[in-house]
Amino acid sequence: MPRLVGINHVAVEVADAEETLAFFRRVFDDVTLRGSVANMTFLDLGDQFVALEQVRREPVTAGHFGLVVDDAAATLERARTAGARMVGRNDFLDPSGNRWQVVDYRDVQFTKTPRILEGMGLAGLAKSEGTLAELRDKGLAD
Repeated sequence: MPRLVGINHVAVEVADAEETLAFFRRVFDDVTLRGSVANMTFLDLGDQFVALEQVRREPVTAGHFGLVVDDAAATLERARTAGARMVGRNDFLDPSGNRWQVVDYRDVQFTKTPRILEGMGLAGLAKSEGTLAELRDKGLAD
């Protein structure tokens, strides 16, 4: 029987891919494009990616997406400075109305190998004790 392993990517509908990229570049210093094809623009997220799908209809079907970051407080401050509409405690809206929830890497159960973290410039980024306890309970950490 097959098992779910993870997510390869998510396609996020946007009204204007260039405007969305410009917005993310105001929030994050190292926005890198993996590539683009037709109406799809692929934005690198370390060893993963998100697809920005430019749609030509109104309204855009806005969604809710969780972004894992190395510093949640700094990300939220940069989003405020970039002019994002803040919603809730850890969320902001992009120019198309998509809701991006900011989650600190230390507080999510998925893990990256030390080599991947090093390659992303995040060597030494560790999980919180609470997250480690959750992983231990599942037999996924020592």
